[in-house]
Amino acid sequence: MRIEKCWFCSSTIYPGHGIQFVRNDAKIFHFCRSKCHKNFKMKRNPRKVKWTKAYRRLHGKDMTQDSTFEFERKRNRPERYDRNLTENTLKAIKTIDKVRSRREAKHIERRKKGKKAQEMREAVKELEQNISLVKAPSVLKEDPSLTLPKIKVKVSHAQLQLFTH
Repeated sequence: MRIEKCWFCSSTIYPGHGIQFVRNDAKIFHFCRSKCHKNFKMKRNPRKVKWTKAYRRLHGKDMTQDSTFEFERKRNRPERYDRNLTENTLKAIKTIDKVRSRREAKHIERRKKGKKAQEMREAVKELEQNISLVKAPSVLKEDPSLTLPKIKVKVSHAQLQLFTH
């Protein structure tokens, strides 16, 4: 039983599923669904279609350099069946999946890192600019306590250098 990869979107294709296209030069293309097959026939580049794995990797959305991906390589050489080897391989697959999921979570956290402070600064700036929409300007002149309090935003040294240059 071989699990194939879709040529267009890189998702897994289980036996009995998907479409196989053979070109005149005998190159075989596997597609997981008709959506991928149609995009291939329209000569679309998977690196430019946003929902594909190639796009996500190219634009830094998914991990590209990770040692756990080497275990997923296609091997055409058949191995002689050995019960102990199979048992150890199945155990290794589980640990590799755990390691990969942990690394993916770290990757996502690194991508989200600077977003929170930036959103906070933008929200404060928007409130300062449009405070007259929330409170009438005449009321703000009469009672200065109704103005927004100054909010301190933690900014690291590296972020300060980025904004000053």
